[in-house]
Amino acid sequence: MRTRSVALCGVAAMVGGLLGAVPSAAGAPQADRAPAARTTALDWKDCSTERYPSLQCSSLEVPLDHERPDGEQITLALSRVPHTSDEASYQGPLLVNPGGPGGSGLNLAGYVAGALPEDVASTYDVIGFDPRGVGKSEPALDCKPGHFDPPRPDSVPSTRGIEKANLKRAKDFAKACRKKYGKLLQYIDTVSSVRDMDRIRAALGAEKINYFGYSYGTYLGAVYAKLYPQRVRRAVLDSVVDPTGTWYRDNLDQDYAFDGRHKAFMAWIAEHDASYRLGTDPAEIEAEWYAMRAALAKNPADGRVGGSELEDTFLPGGYYNGYWPYLAEAFAAYVNENDTAPLVEAYENFAAVDSGGDNGFSVYAAVECRDASWPKHWKQWRQDMWEAHDKAPFMTWNNAWYNAQCAFWPTKSLEPVDVTNDELPPVLLFQATDDAATPYGGAVVVHEKLAGSSLVVEQGGGNHGITLSGNACLDGYLADYLASGTVPRGGGGVDATCSALPEPEPFPATESASASASSSGSGATLHGLIGYRS
Repeated sequence: MRTRSVALCGVAAMVGGLLGAVPSAAGAPQADRAPAARTTALDWKDCSTERYPSLQCSSLEVPLDHERPDGEQITLALSRVPHTSDEASYQGPLLVNPGGPGGSGLNLAGYVAGALPEDVASTYDVIGFDPRGVGKSEPALDCKPGHFDPPRPDSVPSTRGIEKANLKRAKDFAKACRKKYGKLLQYIDTVSSVRDMDRIRAALGAEKINYFGYSYGTYLGAVYAKLYPQRVRRAVLDSVVDPTGTWYRDNLDQDYAFDGRHKAFMAWIAEHDASYRLGTDPAEIEAEWYAMRAALAKNPADGRVGGSELEDTFLPGGYYNGYWPYLAEAFAAYVNENDTAPLVEAYENFAAVDSGGDNGFSVYAAVECRDASWPKHWKQWRQDMWEAHDKAPFMTWNNAWYNAQCAFWPTKSLEPVDVTNDELPPVLLFQATDDAATPYGGAVVVHEKLAGSSLVVEQGGGNHGITLSGNACLDGYLADYLASGTVPRGGGGVDATCSALPEPEPFPATESASASASSSGSGATLHGLIGYRS
């Protein structure tokens, strides 16, 4: 459950309800009253880009160990798009997080401020931050540079030799983290990041924060709300983590869900046989995909794209169906023309891991391995993964090796936080029914645990991260809530329903994949920021 940045070259990097809403009770609750603008202790400097011309940056020192506030300090990198409304309309800071753990939030502030309606965004200071260990925060973790250098051992351990090779990678990564960072690892966890967030709030001079988190960011926000309920003014949680499954069971649940999304992708290819010439039977197309995987496992394309790398390459399609046409073209070129070049390009665009990816994975591992207990006996992993693989072969073993270092992690595990909460103003939840990264059941659990929360469902949607991604129905509920605290109220466990966006169309034959994707709109831009494995 991790956000790995996707550098989409000419693709994503270039692009950017049924139930009526009812307003909050007259005389909005104390937690929802708009705060006056306050003097900040932070030194903001211009760090604008062409895409985000109003972006400012700063930094904040926080305790490494919050139990020793005067002890060793670390530095958090912050970003801001300041409010432009008059002070009477100012609603305070809106902290944003893209997920992960390990995702950078600096550019997300610029995106959110630009994607929200201007009359809403102008009333907030939109605040991004790199959580401890991430990106421009210091120190930034990078346990083992090159850990994902291709080709890796085949993810499916069909022999004991392959299993031993993968286990060695996991053990070596855990040992490298211990050797390089030692005691620091015991302070890279969700609760420590939550306490950092409250330090950010204090440095901003705000009595309360507004919060907007995607994916793992929903868990981060729920834990903040648990520890500091009196500090929450509004909170939006999009694509909701199941907090009762952290993190071993959550990852197993993903395996089944991603297999379902892969099958949906195969069915989409079958519907567009005129474009891809791979047939009209989804099962036969899926068999062709696994035949491609088996061939690449034996003979990696360009010496780099083996079976494991192929899975990495196609995984983003499980997060965002806007990538399907790009991936389908690469698949078809391999099968129909024995041309591996588009496949290698897709790997480079979607899956190749750079230093930023090494950093993100190091933080991902540190947080997830520290946050909660994992099975310490590999026999249990082996049994659980083969059981899941038999029913869901697409990503089960790949996902297992992505997390296997937790079986050998050098720090003791913490107890997961029970986010049950009846002290909050209404929290707004968004969830797609067929989301694979954070399956639907997680949103149902959090809806029940956060008293007074409101759940908006994208019916039939399979994307991960669904607001500010082109669905006007969802974005309308988001804008109403951030503008005035308005939430929909329905019955039967769901408060409002929006239809999913139409599935993508194949790229026109006269256009390249890159050219078509470059004009595909806000969805690809957002998913380039929140990444995948979140």
